[in-house]
Amino acid sequence: MSLVAPGHPLLELQDLHVHYGAIHAIKGISLSVRQGEILTLIGSNGAGKSTTLRAISALVRASGGRILYRGHAIQGYRADQVVGMGIAHCPEGRGVFPAFTVRENLEVGAFLRKDREGIEADIETAFTRFPVLRQRARQPAGTLSGGEQQMLAISRALMCRPALLLLDEPSLGLAPQVVQTIFAIIREINRAGTTILLVEQNAHMALQVAHQACVLDVGTVVASGPAADLARSDEVKKAYLGGH
Repeated sequence: MSLVAPGHPLLELQDLHVHYGAIHAIKGISLSVRQGEILTLIGSNGAGKSTTLRAISALVRASGGRILYRGHAIQGYRADQVVGMGIAHCPEGRGVFPAFTVRENLEVGAFLRKDREGIEADIETAFTRFPVLRQRARQPAGTLSGGEQQMLAISRALMCRPALLLLDEPSLGLAPQVVQTIFAIIREINRAGTTILLVEQNAHMALQVAHQACVLDVGTVVASGPAADLARSDEVKKAYLGGH
């Protein structure tokens, strides 16, 4: 597949629909994630944010519309094919393999790769980015704290060297100091060249770190634009930022 120039759409959703049985969870969402940017999806619980990510990564099947990645329609692909194309999903709840060691979890993230030297280099990068993971390298992932598991989950997702990282609720349940660390790393990952689609309940932090933002409500996009503009919007402040 061809490369995408900076600022051009890397991912586009066109009139995306998702059903869970009779429940119409996503009702015609359209958005684009530009190369090199962070786009955040904010909204209340049940708005469809996580379902949108799950549809992109083929964990749920779209029932209508198109998902374009680098200009190619990918709805209908298997999840492993989506990963192979350069899209990694760091799920809500972290989803580490609790019985595997930290290092084994990282190796699982590289399951489609054959370049042993590159894999080792990326594990070293993870240990440099999150020094606590080096200290815990031989521990079962289930023994880590919530913040350490989130660091591991992000690092595992990066092991496939994605062009697009889907991050679902990275701050959920974490102490404020740990949240600051996680968001600093999200900025660092983005500056290093990875495009990010971020779902985050902490709208304050999400709008600070993102370039663009979409507000979802009951499966539809109700507002979108530069994150800084939405952060100043009285309606967004009132609904999602605790403002008046």
